[in-house]
Amino acid sequence: MPDDSARRKGIALTDRQRIAWLRLIRSDNVGPATFRDLINHFGSAEAALDALPELSRRGGSSRNIRIASVSDAERELDIAHRFGARFIGVGEPDYPQALRQIDGAPPLIAAKGDLAAAELPAVGIVGSRNASISGAKFAAMMARDIGQAGYAIVSGLARGIDASAHRASLDTGTIAAMAGGLDQPYPPENIDLLRAICDGRGLAISEMPFGWEPRARDFPRRNRLIAGTALGVVVIEAAARSGSLITARLAGEFGRLVFAVPGSPLDPRCEGTNGLLKDGATVTTRPADVLQALAPLSRIDLFRQPEADEPSNEDTGHRAMAAPPNDDERSIIVDALGPTPVEIDDIIRHTGLPASSVYLVLLELDIAGRLDRHPGGFVSLAMSE
Repeated sequence: MPDDSARRKGIALTDRQRIAWLRLIRSDNVGPATFRDLINHFGSAEAALDALPELSRRGGSSRNIRIASVSDAERELDIAHRFGARFIGVGEPDYPQALRQIDGAPPLIAAKGDLAAAELPAVGIVGSRNASISGAKFAAMMARDIGQAGYAIVSGLARGIDASAHRASLDTGTIAAMAGGLDQPYPPENIDLLRAICDGRGLAISEMPFGWEPRARDFPRRNRLIAGTALGVVVIEAAARSGSLITARLAGEFGRLVFAVPGSPLDPRCEGTNGLLKDGATVTTRPADVLQALAPLSRIDLFRQPEADEPSNEDTGHRAMAAPPNDDERSIIVDALGPTPVEIDDIIRHTGLPASSVYLVLLELDIAGRLDRHPGGFVSLAMSE
């Protein structure tokens, strides 16, 4: 298990940086991957904010881009403070170690509760909202025993399996990943459970603004938090089309271990978990199955710590500032794109243009709302194109 001295590496944001980061991630067309690329190219959030209008114009936007103001950011920070929460940047010591390593890690997360829960290696437990009695009992048993072995249990605060896992790990450490703002728990019936998590040895995290009511499309982002925070994900009772399978797929993409509990082929709640087993997930019938598989991972420091106060990813760091591509070069790059996702390296090879030019044009298109980003670093022209 990583010790505290390793975890404490990293540099805290200044108040000015935190405001700039919050402004940037709350501005139009800036998601986690775009945020990282902007910082890598311009060197700081403040410089990136200054560049947004020109990037949007060069990318072909027909309207002015909305940039979050200083007062907007200060207001949200004040709301968080009054709510008993704080914003943690991806390079700061209290940011969950596993989460910072995923592709497109949230630049900032809002967190409320005991930050010690984020220091523990974590195991995700997810499954059906309409859980059977035996499924809920099994989830509780898994969460209790895995928690007692020194792991935090991370789940999504949903009904059924999620709620059972959270309740069983209240005393050992549990993390609730939320689809809306921290002040907008869903479902409402789990408000008391959320309060117990935050008042005890647990932690609630979200990348969404305060006041944000979760919509259907926000739950996959919540599932990404679960998969990214955990070293492995246990799926208990998941239908063929369910959010739990999204969590399992993301866990696999992040290089996490995926565990599935077999169930009756006559129960539609088990169709998804049985399908995961066919696809190579680890058969799981007891906590020891998970603990034995994760033991090598939780004993070593897998997670490289950032050494700077700006995002540090697998990427190339700050890209050299260069003059923007001319119109002909920009047209070559745009013409190379289409509705089919392609790797950025393929665009560079195809066009024969410098990587810095390609990345900058992609940023322009992104800020203008003309680029779609896909898992694995693939990009395509937005469908409206």
